[in-house]
Amino acid sequence: MHRRTFLRSAMGVSLGAVLTAPLAEENSSAAPALDVQALLFDPDVPVGGNPAGDVTIVAFFDYNCGYCKGATPALAKLIKTDGKIRLVYKDWPILHKSSVTAARLALAAKYQDRYEAAHHALMGLQSRSMNEEGMSKALKRAGLDLARLNIDVDKHVEPIAGVLKRNNEQAKALQLPGTPVYLVGPYKVAAALDYQGFVDVVADARRRAAER
Repeated sequence: MHRRTFLRSAMGVSLGAVLTAPLAEENSSAAPALDVQALLFDPDVPVGGNPAGDVTIVAFFDYNCGYCKGATPALAKLIKTDGKIRLVYKDWPILHKSSVTAARLALAAKYQDRYEAAHHALMGLQSRSMNEEGMSKALKRAGLDLARLNIDVDKHVEPIAGVLKRNNEQAKALQLPGTPVYLVGPYKVAAALDYQGFVDVVADARRRAAER
């Protein structure tokens, strides 16, 4: 997708206005306060890419979101080819009950150091396979220990629920319109970008940082 949506970020910066979808109208005074430190450095939230990268991308997504699924390979390619991006995964299950199940499974996979494998396996599923059987098969193909995964889902109910609660609160504070949304440096991108779209917004974020 070449058309991109650049919206005002929590830091008050905006870039362009190529709108592909309207923002949900909300009363900004009713939105909860945003803790930027918690947004970027929640110790319980999975992080990929380069932990010391010069650009951070915070990705809000739902495993039932077709646009999220479509953008995932491009984002993975960017992380691999760029080498200097820190990626923060914000599971935000808002579309279906199976979205919550998938998010819980992915976050439980973190306890066997397999979050990213679970994430990509679940993102690769077709909508008709977003059920317990389909998810289990995909996670097994991705090399996860399903017996341990099921134990961890039950054992870590509270911390996993805490992550999902905080992610949801942050999405509300940012007044996100839905999924996907990518916070790239100071920019909020409410669109499913292709590879070049990600490259361009990362370059803009680096230019912005260099101008400070």
